[in-house]
Amino acid sequence: MSVLTKIALRYLVSKKAHNAVNIISIISTLGVVVTTAALICVLSVFNGFRGLIMGKLAQLDPQIAITATQGKAIEQADSVLQVVKQMPGVAGAIPVIEDHALAVFADYQMPVRLKGVPDNYNQFNAMDTLMVDGDWRLHDQVSAYAVVGVGPAMMLHVRPGYLLMLNLYAPKRQGRVNMANPMGAFVADSLFVSGVFQLQQNAYDADLIFLPIEKARRLFDYPTQATQIEVTLQPGADEAAFMRQLSAQLGTSYTIKNRLMQQAAAYRLVNVEKWMAFLLMAFILLIATFNVISTLSLLIIEKDESIGTLRNLGATDQQITRIFVIEGWLIALVGAVLGVALGLALCYGQQRFGWLTLGVEPDTLITHAYPIIVQWTDVLIAFGLVALIGLLTALVTSLTMRRRLR
Repeated sequence: MSVLTKIALRYLVSKKAHNAVNIISIISTLGVVVTTAALICVLSVFNGFRGLIMGKLAQLDPQIAITATQGKAIEQADSVLQVVKQMPGVAGAIPVIEDHALAVFADYQMPVRLKGVPDNYNQFNAMDTLMVDGDWRLHDQVSAYAVVGVGPAMMLHVRPGYLLMLNLYAPKRQGRVNMANPMGAFVADSLFVSGVFQLQQNAYDADLIFLPIEKARRLFDYPTQATQIEVTLQPGADEAAFMRQLSAQLGTSYTIKNRLMQQAAAYRLVNVEKWMAFLLMAFILLIATFNVISTLSLLIIEKDESIGTLRNLGATDQQITRIFVIEGWLIALVGAVLGVALGLALCYGQQRFGWLTLGVEPDTLITHAYPIIVQWTDVLIAFGLVALIGLLTALVTSLTMRRRLR
């Protein structure tokens, strides 16, 4: 440690001659501490919400999704499926067909998204845990069934156990419309309802209905096609490497996405909100850190006698200025360290005890308390930001110091 740093530390920890200087020094440091802690807490809350949303979506989103680059459907889906299944690291792959249709039940009707899937679809996701009424069942010895989202269940007033069937209508993909018989332009089918699911995400709950894939093939006239192939990898498989190998194997005619890419819009929105909050908190931090300027200005005035002593001992004006620059930076660093510690303690307390709640009924949202996920990159960014702003404010103070030493 250099002599200049030791002198700066001495000035920092020693009791000032005037109580006002002590009070202002404490307030300046506390301002940095509180703002740094708030910055870490805010970033961690946004991380928590992002993790919560992505975790929910991951319950139904496939680990890897393959779609056609052009057009709606993958032609000869079985051939593509065989190629995928032979790839190393694949635990399972299934074709699905998804399109829009009209659902009618009794006197109620609504447009819906139909997703045709194999009977074992629930083995590739957390579908069984999302059932709020009935169970996951697409076939039994008696009939074929549909599993509806909570949105269609409420809008159509349908639930498992009703003897009335759910009617589905999809427009024909080919042929002309006969105005004398407009219903001839639709393909119709009927199913009983076996269960109702809820993901607590509007993109899935609002209008999604699952049905057997053979029913979807007939409704949408996709005898050999699939709108998507969903792939699940074995535990520990390298997802990025698999996607590169599969892309090389299939070529540019197919688009391959992982869960993050499938929810790029939602992920981007959360990230934009997070970094907008970061910029706002950084501005507040800048204001709080500039309080150090007033502290150093008062300290310079108080240390006039010491400055004279240092000059008599041979210290140059540049060295004296550097002492106060180092002290200003030390104030910011001390505030940053204490702020990081306080922020991490508050985050741990929120994770452990859920002190801050969302103020609504627990059953209406995914979580009743603000979620917290601490990322060390955010902690390093917050610490680095405080250190940088602290250095800038110390350098600004050095200008005042130079003028005083003239």
